[in-house]
Amino acid sequence: MTENERVSKNQRTLAAYETIALEYAQSTEGSSTAAHHATMRRFVDSLSPGGTVLELGSGPGWDADFVESFGARVRRTDATTAFRDFQRARGKHIEPLDAVKDTFVDPIWPAYEAVMALYVLQHIEREDNDIVLRKAAEALRPGGTLLVTVREGVGDLWEGSPSGTRYHVTRWEPSAFEERVEAAGLEPVWTDHFVDEEGPWLALLARKA
Repeated sequence: MTENERVSKNQRTLAAYETIALEYAQSTEGSSTAAHHATMRRFVDSLSPGGTVLELGSGPGWDADFVESFGARVRRTDATTAFRDFQRARGKHIEPLDAVKDTFVDPIWPAYEAVMALYVLQHIEREDNDIVLRKAAEALRPGGTLLVTVREGVGDLWEGSPSGTRYHVTRWEPSAFEERVEAAGLEPVWTDHFVDEEGPWLALLARKA
């Protein structure tokens, strides 16, 4: 696949979420499953009091709300203007950040205790996942953790929202994704597998040495 084809898929997916952001926010509010709740509690328990978390693809912000309720500080980011507008209307501070193109650290945010990317990496091309994982590892302080969820399976596909808007999905075999995490310089310390209406998922928590 050429670079232009990868970029096109990423851009088409971002454009889709500009259209369906409100639909997605409404459909996911208060819909956390037992498996997702357990994953989030494990992640929160890995944080020290007042730790700083970078969230990639914050979307409507429900997961950031949960993490902040335990005293952590979350830097909410999203590449989608519609999601940022939604969160700002809720009174939340959120910044534009493209997980593939932009840097994760700067003088204001030099390092993080944790990075979380939930239900977002499946929308990023396979080759570009390596870029995101590497930048996440570089942004973590020693001992910091990364929490990600990715779609399980083989190959890529296009899916549609209830309104018919289509977006790209990258699926991963668990062992292959764990290899990518390790190649980025992180050690997987916990995994879980769960199924929802979209299919099977892998949740993975990794630590920086």
